[in-house]
Amino acid sequence: MVERRGGNPRAAVVGTGLIGGSVLLRLHERGLDVAGWDPDAATRAQGRARGIAFPDELADAVRDRDVVFLCGPLSSLPDTLLTVAEHTGPDCVITDVGSTKGGIAGFAAAHGLTDRFVPGHPMAGAERAGLTSADPGLLDGAAWVLCPTAEGVDRFRTLAALVVDVFGARVVPMAPDAHDAAAALASHVPHLLAGGLAGAVADSDLRDAVLGLAAGSFRDGTRVAATPATRTADMLLNNRDQILDQLARVTGILDQFAAALRAGDAATLVGHYQRARGLRLALLDRELSPVGRDFPVGVAVRQPAERPDAVDGELAYLLSLGAAGGHLTGCRVAAGTVTYTGHLPTAPS
Repeated sequence: MVERRGGNPRAAVVGTGLIGGSVLLRLHERGLDVAGWDPDAATRAQGRARGIAFPDELADAVRDRDVVFLCGPLSSLPDTLLTVAEHTGPDCVITDVGSTKGGIAGFAAAHGLTDRFVPGHPMAGAERAGLTSADPGLLDGAAWVLCPTAEGVDRFRTLAALVVDVFGARVVPMAPDAHDAAAALASHVPHLLAGGLAGAVADSDLRDAVLGLAAGSFRDGTRVAATPATRTADMLLNNRDQILDQLARVTGILDQFAAALRAGDAATLVGHYQRARGLRLALLDRELSPVGRDFPVGVAVRQPAERPDAVDGELAYLLSLGAAGGHLTGCRVAAGTVTYTGHLPTAPS
């Protein structure tokens, strides 16, 4: 783990619902000095009852911290980022856990915070909500997106090491727009499909009969429909353009299924499902090869035109790794060198 002078980094978590609470509890479990803050007084009292510092004022929770996780609703992140930046020092690393990245990354750039703020998104969750539902092991093995920039590559290194060492997650470095396009298909469109299926049943005269027969396919297909509605709507609206683009792709495939069904075309249906089965099996049994790299530790700079070549090469490696479906399981900085332990999917034979 990247350490502060004299010990482990001091952390704060702002917003302690399911994800934020899980981040908070894991940091506390691993013995880090961590403070929480939540706008809800009852939640702050719950945190104190667990033996965790929960100041009443946000400024008191983040002051003198080395890393701050912003875990509130997507709509709250811009204002919270400015407040936290105001009350923390220039060396404090700030990240978020929001499910869309383009908007907050653009906001940070517009306010000169790219060198301090690293957009992030741990790909984990549940339909539950609140600190009482938080689980310190929720993020074990999860894909955790971090969005590096040339200006903030040193902050990325700090966070990558922390995410791997403390949370046991897989760091996926991605550009914000690449994340939003991929997340639309991986997470956001499935929320729409789950809501559509559950809504169709809710409106049907067969509602109770369907619920009586519901087994794995219906339960799995509608699981995320139980996510708190305001959280889902916030996520969908914040990635609206990407979701609509990717939804058009999905509805195009559904139209092909429907056409084959109307025509009684068994061969076409079999072909579609064989391809779908192959994708599902690839999800369950991905093989990866190591693609670790070393880079000299350069000094991050604010102006892209002044980027050292070493930083350019490091950034290109990181972004290409995430775009190709890879991830990091290690990041170490020592003796002027950063060493990444990376993995890429093996090409099918």
